[in-house]
Amino acid sequence: MTLPMAPAELYRHGLRLLLDKDIPGWVDLWHEDGVLEFPFAPHGWPGRLEGRQAIADYMRHYPDHVDLHDFPEVTVHQTTTPETVVVEMRGVGRLVETGGPFDMKYIAVVTVEDGLITSYRDYWNPLAVQEPGADFVGANR
Repeated sequence: MTLPMAPAELYRHGLRLLLDKDIPGWVDLWHEDGVLEFPFAPHGWPGRLEGRQAIADYMRHYPDHVDLHDFPEVTVHQTTTPETVVVEMRGVGRLVETGGPFDMKYIAVVTVEDGLITSYRDYWNPLAVQEPGADFVGANR
C-alpha cells in the first residue's frame, strides 16, 4: 500500500501537473468535496468553488489562456497543523491570446487530508487579470 503524499509533496506534484498542462491530473488531486477560494477575486470572477466538478469546470480552459512555463520561486511553509501548508510562489509564462508575459505571485493556504486537497485559499493579484488575454473565466467579456 502506498502512503498518501504529504501536503508539501502533493502541492509540488500539482505544480508539475500544471506545467504539463495536465488539468485532469491536477483535478484528481482534489477531494470530491474540496473547496477552492479566491479571497481577492475581482468582480465577475468566482470567490468560492465547491466540489471537484466545479473546480474542474473552472480550470478546464486555463491552458488555452495561460501558458505556464515555470514556477521559479516556490517556498512551502509547514504550519503547526500537519495537514496545512502555506505556499509563497511565482508563476511565469505567457498569455496565449496576446503572447504577452504572464508573471504572477501567489500565496496559497492548502489543507490536505488522506492525500487529497480539501481546502485551497488562493491569494493572487486581481489586477493581473485586467491584462488582455488573462480572463479565462469570461468575467470581462
